[in-house]
Amino acid sequence: MSRIGKKSIPVPGGVKVAVNAASRTVSIEGPKGKTSFVYRPEVKVDFSEAEKAITCTVDDPAKIDLGNRRAYWGTTRATLNNMVAGVTKGYERKLEIVGVGWDAKVAGKKITLKLGYADPIELAIPDGLTVAVDQGVNVTITGIDRQKVGAFASLIRSKRKPEPYNGKGVKYSDEVIQRKQGKAFGA
Repeated sequence: MSRIGKKSIPVPGGVKVAVNAASRTVSIEGPKGKTSFVYRPEVKVDFSEAEKAITCTVDDPAKIDLGNRRAYWGTTRATLNNMVAGVTKGYERKLEIVGVGWDAKVAGKKITLKLGYADPIELAIPDGLTVAVDQGVNVTITGIDRQKVGAFASLIRSKRKPEPYNGKGVKYSDEVIQRKQGKAFGA
């Protein structure tokens, strides 16, 4: 049985939840913005106004089926929980650019990265995300959608992953790079 799926999601004050069972859509609106999610038909989502909680259920949780019903149950609950947290607190991911002459600049809805290649790399910032660059090397990505924030941070990091010898590259601020010694020539 899903341990995650059984837990109800508490909804804080100031957050509006609308569940449409016909179209299987959940809309959540809070101080940071509005987001919606279409859940799978194997799962049922209910919102209790009296308890201020969202619950996810499946028809028969003990039944073992090939349709991965229990996995969808836990995934739906986790996604809805992330949505509630996103519209109340938001999500943030920080990146650091390490390398001489390497930097980033934000202009409008594009971020330009200079990462040691012949040409700068331009990436379009997705809707709903805010990107800020501090001192040219510290990039902060914020938004209400956890998946979008993480995916865009991963895209930026993929343009020049940190290497273990000099530590140069784009890394998460909390990431630790295991350093290697390199070749030593005898005297």
